[in-house]
Amino acid sequence: MTPEQGNTAENPWPVRTLSFKIADWIHRLGQVWVEGQITQLSLRRGTRTAFLTLRDPAADISISVTCDPGLLQRSPVPLTEGARVVVYGRPNFYTGRGTLSLRITDIRPVGIGELLARIERVRALLAAEGLFDARRKRPLPFLPHTIGLITGRASAAQRDVIAVATARWDAVRFEVRDSPVQGPTAVPAIVEHLAALDAAPHVQVIVIARGGGSVEDLLPFSDETLLRAVSACRTPVVSAIGHEPDSPLLDLVADVRAATPTDAAKRVVPDVSAELRGIAELRRRSAHALRNWVHREERVVEGLRARPVLANPLRMVDDRQDRVDGAVRDIRRSVRHLVTVEEHRTERLASQLSTLGPAQTLARGYAVVQRTDSDQPHAVRSVDDLPAGAAVRIRVADGSAAAVISPTTKESRQ
Repeated sequence: MTPEQGNTAENPWPVRTLSFKIADWIHRLGQVWVEGQITQLSLRRGTRTAFLTLRDPAADISISVTCDPGLLQRSPVPLTEGARVVVYGRPNFYTGRGTLSLRITDIRPVGIGELLARIERVRALLAAEGLFDARRKRPLPFLPHTIGLITGRASAAQRDVIAVATARWDAVRFEVRDSPVQGPTAVPAIVEHLAALDAAPHVQVIVIARGGGSVEDLLPFSDETLLRAVSACRTPVVSAIGHEPDSPLLDLVADVRAATPTDAAKRVVPDVSAELRGIAELRRRSAHALRNWVHREERVVEGLRARPVLANPLRMVDDRQDRVDGAVRDIRRSVRHLVTVEEHRTERLASQLSTLGPAQTLARGYAVVQRTDSDQPHAVRSVDDLPAGAAVRIRVADGSAAAVISPTTKESRQ
């Protein structure tokens, strides 16, 4: 049974056993090459061991390193805190303290060419992920009332940004965050300030500013951790690093790239005086255009009013009055003629009606005999309709009389 199989709650390892096993696994790594950034360096006269801390710039991870002091003193380039180096050594686990360190036998400063090559690799990686895409860029607010500013304490970049922005609009406010802008502590501090300003609801834009410097000095602004933090911000970020020729990768990730801190202030804060002059000019041009439009419309109206049909609207009626009067006379004459013709026709028909009417027949001595004793009185047309004893009414021209048919008065039809 192996020791691992025998390790149970009833049979635990002593601390020393665990430490020895960890040390054994670490010692199996052998000699390794490691790249990092020096964050702490302790080199005292008379000591046999130099101590330094090697940090990973892309992560908050560091390891203790020990070496012979002569190794540092023989370096062709003076090694200081913040320098990038490649070391060769063996990792050691000290069982007594339970700590890990790296004992190195070779140390090499990273040259400018190597730094630029590493920056180019980071550039290619982030470009492939789309972090430089213009569609990710957020527009700056037109007139931000509060600006977040991350820069060195009492630096010229800070003074330039605040002075220029205040001169352009004296009501602008700043949330200033002092931070190291070079060296091993720059990236963690900037990332922390960036997160705090991005979370503040009243901060509408964030400016990261620093003056010019060497490639090593500007290296934190090409750090992958900082670039990803800027890309994740919800607040627009302006990069104002160095001078015009300087181009850290932050310029590509930020929403706006400013050539200098002064240029950043001009981009973020509009010149209120110039804007007011522009508004006044626009108002003047608008008023001039409106006056010209009114004048044009007035000329159009005057031209319409000058036309004969509008200058004397009744002229057309007056010109046609005679024709209207003649037409009225013709109509009246035609109506009178028609009425006369119809009157003559009516008189003729009335005369004919009088001649053929019953009254005229009665006036000539005729009479109308109506039988009145039946259910429906009716005119008698035949002697057969006059039996003896039938009651009749005899109507003549000037009246009527009742009579009864007697047998002696009835005469048969010849």
